[in-house]
Amino acid sequence: MKEHSPKIIEAAKKIQFIAFDVDGVLTDGRVSYTSAGDEVKSFNVRDGHAIKLLGRAGLSAAIITGRESAMVDRRARELGIELVYQGAREKNISIDEIVGRLGLSLAEIAYMGDDVVDLPVMARVGLGCCPADAAPELLDRAALVTEAAGGHGAARELIMFILKTKGLYDGIMEKYLSPGEIMPSFRTRRSREPESGSNAFHHRVTEDTEED
Repeated sequence: MKEHSPKIIEAAKKIQFIAFDVDGVLTDGRVSYTSAGDEVKSFNVRDGHAIKLLGRAGLSAAIITGRESAMVDRRARELGIELVYQGAREKNISIDEIVGRLGLSLAEIAYMGDDVVDLPVMARVGLGCCPADAAPELLDRAALVTEAAGGHGAARELIMFILKTKGLYDGIMEKYLSPGEIMPSFRTRRSREPESGSNAFHHRVTEDTEED
């Protein structure tokens, strides 16, 4: 694993909740339309499985997106994500609602976005993150930039980093690995120090199905 500054490690240890943008984060940012005019999005199954693992570890996730799509609601249901904010033009309002509803501090929240509309949220939360192909303004300011691009494993990379940093990864992997087996570590491309601080909360993602 890439060496991160002590502040990044400490910030990641506090995370109990991850909020994701959709287009450019959970997808590759492209939007397609059928001949009937219906919007089509493609999601990464490995990202989905990682969100399931996040829930199994006792952490939780939300979706915050400025667009509106029935496909996002469907994907959230498949993954057991209960907090879905669509048409969120001011994403900080959604973050404030999450903080109030779940009793979290901002330091316990990580957020991953890909464009300039995400900067105000990233500046407030404990760990502001973006994919490798995010807008340059985010690449310059994010606390953590993944090696993976949006829709190609960026969400999974962030989740695995947090699970490993919090010491939760090995317990989750016991279901899949033989005793004593060591998985190769992953790397994140680079990190920058965030400015928030504070403590703990658990809100489980439901586990009625698992990605495979």
